[in-house]
Amino acid sequence: MKYYIIAGEASGDLHGKNLMHRLKEYDQSAEFRVWGGDKMKPIADSLVMHYKDIAFMGFIEVLKNLSKIMKAIRFCKEDILKYKPDALILIDYPGFNLRIAEFAHENNLKVYYYISPQIWAWKKSRVHKIKRFVHKMYVILPFEKKFYAKYDYEVEYVGHPLLDEIKPVKETEKKNIVALLPGSRKQEIRRILPEMLNVRKTLPNTTFLVSKAPSIDVDFYTSFGLSESEIYEGSSYDLMNMAKAALVTSGTATLETAIHLVPQVVCYKANTLSYFLARLLIKVDYISLVNLIMEKEVVKELIQFECNKKNLEQELNALLEPQNRQNMLRSYTELIEILGNSGASDRVAKSIFNTIVS
Repeated sequence: MKYYIIAGEASGDLHGKNLMHRLKEYDQSAEFRVWGGDKMKPIADSLVMHYKDIAFMGFIEVLKNLSKIMKAIRFCKEDILKYKPDALILIDYPGFNLRIAEFAHENNLKVYYYISPQIWAWKKSRVHKIKRFVHKMYVILPFEKKFYAKYDYEVEYVGHPLLDEIKPVKETEKKNIVALLPGSRKQEIRRILPEMLNVRKTLPNTTFLVSKAPSIDVDFYTSFGLSESEIYEGSSYDLMNMAKAALVTSGTATLETAIHLVPQVVCYKANTLSYFLARLLIKVDYISLVNLIMEKEVVKELIQFECNKKNLEQELNALLEPQNRQNMLRSYTELIEILGNSGASDRVAKSIFNTIVS
């Protein structure tokens, strides 16, 4: 069967890769045409668009690139009709994917959504589009099933796919390294990395390593005054397994860091206008997935103007205190228990395959 998969971010690329592997186990003749990245590319029969070419973050950035986004949407619709897939699989990335879901529904294509958009945080009205256009929604956060139930929409909670991907090492195997994870998009890296780099002199006997995003060249990082030895080009997961602490840009990386059992400070900085618009629209108490799932402050969040040298130094030093570390690690253990069992990608692949053939 033919599958058309759209993932518009680095995390979606990872989860898309795992889903494709599982689908091939159930459907040995599976063909994949995808929008994704370097992880999905080797498995796909064709990579239509790399996510780095369409990944824009924040209200202002989206407006600036609106013509490019609309052109990509038009091309995607035409490409889907030409390919005639048996299933369209959408992975998060709501601004783009919900438009495609509506189009696919109108053209009698089955739409499967893996990893719900965070509509519980803002734009709750999107739930009505999802109910109308999405054949099956698979959610990965435990509270999302209850959220959709309030709108009389049945979704399937499959557990979190990161539990399949991450195998944390023991605390005794950690090295004297602080990992800096400034994100996967150039625009967020430009805002957050300089603030992170300001804390390097705080701990003179500690190695600070910046995790390089796969889609961004080394030269971009050296433009911030980094030497190549300070840029970690391997897997961010390998870096987390070495690190005793981390400064992490808000997003999926906060949850990845927690599952790796690395104490962290969460950082977020956006275009000023985008930030104030977000404050008006977003209706949640926290921005990090760790705190949202735990429904309390487990990790410190330094947002916008609070994300500065003084606060980062203070919170990083606090992370290195033995008692604070143990408290955070205990909370991480509770978090992993809440997330449930591994096997999310397999459950989704099996469900999609069985639904198509039934």
